[in-house]
Amino acid sequence: MPTRPAAGRRAIEVLLEAELPRAEGRRLVLVDAVWADGDEGRDFTVQIDGAARRVHVTDQDSPLGITEAWQRHLADTGPDGDGVLVVTGRVPADQLGWDLRGHAVRRRPLAVDRAGIVTQLFGAENLDTRMVREEWLLDALLDAEPSGGWPRVGGVLTRDRALRALLAARTGLGDTGADSLDLDADTLFDWSRGPAGPRRFAELAEPERAGLTEWLAQVTGDAAPTLLALAADGRGADALPLGVLAAAALGCPAAADAGFALGTLFGSALGSFDALTPYAAAATGVLTRWIAQAEAGGPAGADARARVVAVLERADQLADTARLTPLLTEDRLLPSGYRTRLRALAATLDGRPGAAQDALRRLADHQLATLYGESTERARTAVRLVRWLDTPAPDASSVGQAVREHLRSTGRVDLAVGILAEGDSSRDGVLGEAYHRLIGRVRDRRRELDERFARDLATWTEAASQQAPNGALLIEDVLAEAAAPLARDGGRPLVLVLDGMSADVAVDLAAGLDPRAWTEICPAGTTGTAGRRPGRLAAVAMLPTVTRVSRASLLCGAAADGGQDVERAGFTTFWKKRRRSSVLFHKGGYEGTAGHRLAPALLEELAHEERIVGVVVNTIDDALADGRESGRARWRTGDIAKLADLLDAARGSGRPVLLVSDHGHVLDRGPRDAGPTPADGVQGARWRTGPAGPGEVALAGPRVRAADGRITAAWRDDLRYTARQAGYHGGASLAEVTVPVLAFVPSDSRIPAGWTALPAEDTVPDWWRGGAGPVTEPAPAPEPKTQGRGRRQAAPQEESLFPQPGRGTPGEETVRSAAYRSQRDFVRLPPADTAVAAALDALLTAGGKLSPAAVAAAAQAATGKSQRNPERFVTVLERLLNIDGYPVLQLVESGRTVHLDKELLRQQFTGGAPA
Repeated sequence: MPTRPAAGRRAIEVLLEAELPRAEGRRLVLVDAVWADGDEGRDFTVQIDGAARRVHVTDQDSPLGITEAWQRHLADTGPDGDGVLVVTGRVPADQLGWDLRGHAVRRRPLAVDRAGIVTQLFGAENLDTRMVREEWLLDALLDAEPSGGWPRVGGVLTRDRALRALLAARTGLGDTGADSLDLDADTLFDWSRGPAGPRRFAELAEPERAGLTEWLAQVTGDAAPTLLALAADGRGADALPLGVLAAAALGCPAAADAGFALGTLFGSALGSFDALTPYAAAATGVLTRWIAQAEAGGPAGADARARVVAVLERADQLADTARLTPLLTEDRLLPSGYRTRLRALAATLDGRPGAAQDALRRLADHQLATLYGESTERARTAVRLVRWLDTPAPDASSVGQAVREHLRSTGRVDLAVGILAEGDSSRDGVLGEAYHRLIGRVRDRRRELDERFARDLATWTEAASQQAPNGALLIEDVLAEAAAPLARDGGRPLVLVLDGMSADVAVDLAAGLDPRAWTEICPAGTTGTAGRRPGRLAAVAMLPTVTRVSRASLLCGAAADGGQDVERAGFTTFWKKRRRSSVLFHKGGYEGTAGHRLAPALLEELAHEERIVGVVVNTIDDALADGRESGRARWRTGDIAKLADLLDAARGSGRPVLLVSDHGHVLDRGPRDAGPTPADGVQGARWRTGPAGPGEVALAGPRVRAADGRITAAWRDDLRYTARQAGYHGGASLAEVTVPVLAFVPSDSRIPAGWTALPAEDTVPDWWRGGAGPVTEPAPAPEPKTQGRGRRQAAPQEESLFPQPGRGTPGEETVRSAAYRSQRDFVRLPPADTAVAAALDALLTAGGKLSPAAVAAAAQAATGKSQRNPERFVTVLERLLNIDGYPVLQLVESGRTVHLDKELLRQQFTGGAPA
């Protein structure tokens, strides 16, 4: 006897829906199939012509059994009932008598055409012929039909379309109603991380699991069988961690030993060791893409980062369980590999910079270096400090040079120490102790500098005054030397006084400003500490370094002491002498009321066509008391009350901004239980009267504005006379005495006359950057060509970044080329060839990347003509060089960097072969 097909409830329902409307009242349905759903599903209801019909299914194996079942049904429902009896079983049609057939629909057993039923359920006209032979697929489609039915497809129901719908209905992977499903390894691994989908897959019958696995392997790759086997085994959540671990194990030196351990982790889910390679490749590919998403930032990046961290931490746990961790210390993806490299770096911090820099390169090469950005940056900061310790002591022979050097270099040392002092998020004791030792070495050297500075300050203070500053910029001269020049020719600077802003805070704030919004400038006549280029201004605070005397002197433009009334009067008088009106806002005067970001009165003054505006912001100084800085070393624009709004308002009004402090501060990094230093004559946290002791200096002279011109001030950073706070000021350390003076103009504005753009590259010392860039030796000049038999001709020379005999620099060769001369005719008001050549040569020397200000500075140095809008200059360079849309030169990194493609430059203009 041939095998009967099996029919479940849904197949019977579809059969009845098709046959009963034309059954002419017959209520017996003979079905040529066996019942597949067990006893529980034998009674149900179907809708026929809008009416509910009760259905009972019975499975019979003999004609007599069928007859008895029909008689019982008639007795139970009555001759006028509408209940339907469905008889399934293995009775051949030729054994059924005509008296029984006469009561049956169509008077014969009805075949269950599952292919036809599936076609009908999808509203298709035809079925993919491959599906007719796949009973598991047809049965699954009948069994898994959603409550709302399968989507209507029309035309031909393809096998792929049916499998996509089945996959969505069974496992939640995709949408049953979607016309297409982007199935790839990313989708599959992401699905495996949820609990519901893998569990539902594990509950499927084995033929269905096998069929779906085979199809997914064809669609998504060879990783699918292993992944789905893990899901069927209840370990879907570990699918991606195990894949990452497999990649690490296969790539380690002891791959054979690691492979054996992997086998115990995968268990029966691993069909063969040959399946590990494609599985590992797929898993690492997925995770690499997730890492890229995480590095992009934003809400999606935060979600991707959480996924990556969860997967990798689980992979490390599995490695530890299988005792694989010692074999995977060199892995570039696992967190344990990152931590190993971080510890290796920690071991180098007590030595010279070479080993530390090598360890940092290895750490940065790890794939999690960017994802663990804070940890990597902290390690980079530690290496910077190692480099600083290896540099010669700064040659600051005067107070003026010392404060400029502090703003340029040692202020960054203080910033770096603050970053390290926060500790690493890994809470690794070995790493923390290495950072602690490094901080100790740095602070010892910083104290040597502070001690030397304190001695020089004491000598200088005896006679220094506005009339005889002895090479230093005094705080009372800042308005005259920096603000007044910005106000020439109708300029309207906004003078922003950030009370307590020390050099480390200033350089960090400046680095955080968007170069698309602000361009830093400095007076063209100033000489930076390096002795070559203009640099930032740094002033010397009034003594003691407290707000009452330093801020008053700053805002009055003369030595003074007093509160807000004195400052307002002095500020007005200073500008009135220069025939300019002015207004000064203090705390409580510039903040907006409910509904206003800033006070309307301030916005009105900023919009004024002539008025000079000053604003005093106390956030930093106030934070020294409440402890804000005890947890974080870095200050961003958003951390300082209303600073971002003030800058935006100034930019909207087209105003340059002078960012200045009145004094700096030192932070308390001593033990929590350390008390104040006992002393007599205490006047403030860091100054007093009486003889100087260890860590103190006696100061006297016209610049000492307290205690009858004679005080004792602390220069050691760990010395204080009052109760513990987050930080202090009033002393004689470099951090307290140095007053940063930074100037900015809106990037779409012209640089004022007498000022020049200050490239970001010129504001950082070599030890912070990592030293000068790689030096490329000039290529040897080509040998003269000779003629005649037996003589060799010199091989053609590869193009060099350096001038070649008779050719000039690459920049000069570019501006002489026919392509450039032709393009130049189409650009309105192009810069001089000398400026373009110098900018190109500077970019090539720097490896192809510089800030817009640095590019403009190179052009200015070559021509002597100020490029007063660096962004516009770069835009013109783009028009000159990007022929036919090829990106020879472009702004990248949100406008922070100009990138020059050396090879495209050669191909477009000089015809050189790629280097």
